[in-house]
Amino acid sequence: MRAIRRFTVRPVLPEPLAALGELAGNLRWCWHLETQDVFAHVDAEVWRRTQDPVRVLGSVTNARLDELAQDGAFLERLGRVRDDLRAYLADDLWYQRSVPEGPRAIAYFSPEFGIAAALPQYSGGLGILAGDHLKAASDLGVPVIGVGLLYRHGYFTQSLSREGWQQESYPVLDPDEMPITALREEDGSPAMISIAMPGGPDLRARIWVARVGRVPLLMLDTDVDQNPQHFTDVTDRLYGGGSEHRLRQEILLGVGGVRALRVFSRITGAPVPEVYHTNEGHAGFQGLERIRELTTAADAGGPGLGFDDALEMARASTVFTTHTPVPAGIDRFTRTLIEQYFAAEGGVLPGVPTDRVLALGAEDYEGGDPGMFNMAVMGFRLGQRANGVSQLHGHVSRGMFNGLWPAFDEAEVPIGSITNGVHSPTWVAREFRELIAEVGADLDGDPTEFARAIDDVPFARVWGIKRQLRERLVQDARARLRDGWRRRGAVEAELGWIDDVLSPDVLTIGFARRVPSYKRLTLMLRDPHRLKSLLLDPDRPIQLVIAGKAHPADDGGKKLIQELVRFADDPEVRHRIVFLPNYDIAMAQQLYPGCDVWLNNPLRPYEACGTSGMKAALNGGLNLSILDGWWDEWFDGENGWAIPSADGVDDPDKRDDLEAAALYDLLEREIAPRFYDRSGEGVPVRWMEMMRHTLESLGPKVLATRMVRDYVGQLYAPAATAARALDGDYSGAVELATWKRRVREAWSGVRIEHVESSGVDELAEVGAELSVSAHVALGGLTPDDVEVQLVYGRAEGDDQLSSVQAAPLSPRDSFSGGRTAFAGAVRLDRAGPFGYTVRVVPRHERLASTAELGLAALA
Repeated sequence: MRAIRRFTVRPVLPEPLAALGELAGNLRWCWHLETQDVFAHVDAEVWRRTQDPVRVLGSVTNARLDELAQDGAFLERLGRVRDDLRAYLADDLWYQRSVPEGPRAIAYFSPEFGIAAALPQYSGGLGILAGDHLKAASDLGVPVIGVGLLYRHGYFTQSLSREGWQQESYPVLDPDEMPITALREEDGSPAMISIAMPGGPDLRARIWVARVGRVPLLMLDTDVDQNPQHFTDVTDRLYGGGSEHRLRQEILLGVGGVRALRVFSRITGAPVPEVYHTNEGHAGFQGLERIRELTTAADAGGPGLGFDDALEMARASTVFTTHTPVPAGIDRFTRTLIEQYFAAEGGVLPGVPTDRVLALGAEDYEGGDPGMFNMAVMGFRLGQRANGVSQLHGHVSRGMFNGLWPAFDEAEVPIGSITNGVHSPTWVAREFRELIAEVGADLDGDPTEFARAIDDVPFARVWGIKRQLRERLVQDARARLRDGWRRRGAVEAELGWIDDVLSPDVLTIGFARRVPSYKRLTLMLRDPHRLKSLLLDPDRPIQLVIAGKAHPADDGGKKLIQELVRFADDPEVRHRIVFLPNYDIAMAQQLYPGCDVWLNNPLRPYEACGTSGMKAALNGGLNLSILDGWWDEWFDGENGWAIPSADGVDDPDKRDDLEAAALYDLLEREIAPRFYDRSGEGVPVRWMEMMRHTLESLGPKVLATRMVRDYVGQLYAPAATAARALDGDYSGAVELATWKRRVREAWSGVRIEHVESSGVDELAEVGAELSVSAHVALGGLTPDDVEVQLVYGRAEGDDQLSSVQAAPLSPRDSFSGGRTAFAGAVRLDRAGPFGYTVRVVPRHERLASTAELGLAALA
């Protein structure tokens, strides 16, 4: 029998227990152990099942509440935890002490946020990274405001058919049962935003707020009465629907997100953001909405800037992070669809010229498709500062998008890198956190203190904790496996074998991630017989715990899952290898601590960063990975193992065979022997030495607090400074836009007419000085508008320069016809083949990089 109406009844807490509501309303509980313990005391069983304070309070009886209200010890504990939260929210932290002139507020846009299992608004690494970013910003006091969407069905719940095929279901998520609150106007009505849609009516959305410690996360929800059904469905599920559905979601996230920020600031008094961080291209339309605000006429409440002037204001204050290492992962829409939604009149942004919108996302470069609008391309054009998420990914991104700056070599493409990190309080097991606190160390503090967590503790004790965590994973995996088999149609009578699945004393290897083909879920199955011999070795067995979701539309990924599940179903090996359906935060928090080795075998270089191995490392796990993503820069030969990659082998099957064989060799010859080599006390001393070195070498680097500090220092603070320089009466923006326009119009006349050198001959010696002069036609520009550079480095066999450096040449003489002579010198400081050239690039104090305009004249 179905209900004709559904609503949520919230508990009425006795006055002495009012702090429970305060604690439940702030998601800091998902990484604060003392708060978790408070709710576990309220109802241990519900807390164990849900890890959700809202559900605990929704399930507790009045009798239990009355009992707690009379419990003096509990009330004292509750008050202490509440006071700790209030102090955490009010105290000056790192940002207030160290960045007094930093941006007043930073808007952080992302299509997904992985905060807690109780708020299932994420699909994978992008969302988990965004959640960790907000948490770390909160811990540091960085004034971030998150902006996302509230999906009524989240991503999807994964189960398996009897045949091992992935099946998806989309349970309805009730906002009233989640740790969020509705933003309300002064009269109590829900705060709303609206966006014009072609053909009408307007798309309307309600604003929800999740409190992530000190950071508010605004989430837009179109399930409101004023919307027709096709608009209600805009926030139905994450990464669902066709192209137009995705476009509507991204318009809501970008355009609606900026409008939600304005409503939030008006209602709460929160500062208007000075910096706007676009986490991947999905939210790129936020820049267009800010341009619309700035071009709005004065009689309509805006400053009435021209489009170019507004573009400079928006660019200066925008940071764009790309997470995509493959072109197929970028959102692209047909130009005709963009034209339909962004018509200058009757479209999403009335008054904003359609041709200017189209130009921002145009693939107008060699190899691009002129019929497509590219969200990543728009992200780079709207963001003066951009980055990838590891050093290798920065290199890959510069290569992918070199077409936007064709006059520059890949190394000079203005895409930097800030390697991702993970929020240690979320991911480090309680037992390790308590051990670290016991020795007086700080997970997010000084690196030398972090190392003390292991240095000052006997190996036997740490090994005992690791076995305890492994045993907990075994129990959790058995429960999940049993539940998964029931969903596959099995009855209890045929599941007795699950009681012997996995062992807390066997080398445990974890592998969990999304399942696109390049992550190679089934690389371990290239030689099934050899894998079986490793799993079943009588003296040194291994066991594998595997999880991951394929996108609902990715049948290729689903086939990979089915192939792995069928192998794991084999009665011969099913006690040593398990696939656990429905990978999520709750499973991950058991999986990372319980594994001894974390496996990652993507097709290099397609892993942007891959933070799962970082979480394992913080829990004493050792990484076994292809040198890709973060592992490529931080593997030192002693903190884990690198799987050799067969770069340059064109045959994909041959490459997979070679790399799988290398994986098997490492497991058989190095990893298993080291794990099972025990001292008289039963401790694998060499393994523990490697674990200690892992924590010492990786611990400080992989932290999200390090990552957020890097964003503040390298991107947020410079963006705020640049925006302030253009703001005020906007004269700076007008001047910069006018200068860029003048430079672009004149650039065809800029050329290097003659270059002379002296001071060296064909057999120059180290220490010699190379003097260069260049005669340059400036095409109507002045010497102050340009920088003439001596570009030099090692000359390769084809005369290509590597290890390139640039030294400015100074203007010396002026001649008729707008010609100027520039001269300078450089000392030769190393032996070997040397080469040089001369180029001219635009110069302005407000450019963020030499390549910003994409213009260069070469000799």
